[in-house]
Amino acid sequence: MSMEMEAKIEALGVVPVVVLQDAKDAVPLAKALCQGGLPCAEVTFRTAAAAESIRKMTQEFPEMLVGAGTVLTVKQVDEAVAAGAKFIVSPGFDPEIVDYCLEKGIPVFPGCITPSEVAQAVKRGLRVVKFFPAQQFGGVAAIKALAAPYVGLKFMPTGGVSAKNLKEFLECKSITACGGSWMVKGDLIEAGNFEEIERLTAEAVKLAAQIRG
Repeated sequence: MSMEMEAKIEALGVVPVVVLQDAKDAVPLAKALCQGGLPCAEVTFRTAAAAESIRKMTQEFPEMLVGAGTVLTVKQVDEAVAAGAKFIVSPGFDPEIVDYCLEKGIPVFPGCITPSEVAQAVKRGLRVVKFFPAQQFGGVAAIKALAAPYVGLKFMPTGGVSAKNLKEFLECKSITACGGSWMVKGDLIEAGNFEEIERLTAEAVKLAAQIRG
């Protein structure tokens, strides 16, 4: 199941990282992402609207790949999965969360930025980890250096990734996909400007396809 999830994410190249203040925006946002050609979202648990937003998105767009991000507790894993989340992303490496997800067969992408954290992930058989915050921790150069001793592990950088530097990230063989919020900015969501979100999403899809060839 996890391998299938990883393949889907790699095929997309970009995972929209979404912060929703109000669950009423979940369906129009999901529609804009799907119409823009990116039927995927990592809905972050930074707000109280996260679980309800995931529920609405997965009910309206069952074909969409919806996961939960910024998951900090096992309780949030349960809430997210109950709402329909297909994968879990955490900002750091929390052994309790990772082991819990693996036990339950839930695809999990923990944040790893040091060799010690990567070693913990590899030991557990993970093939893809998050790299966050990507720009602040050395970007592509850091990922290449970390990937060298851990052959076969891939990274999903998030934090500071934009349309401007997407090429640099996606050209790196050790990067499976990039998490980004430039196409789903909070002010666009709050203003209800879903047309612009769809346009930026389509642009990101086109860019990723050009880079990956």
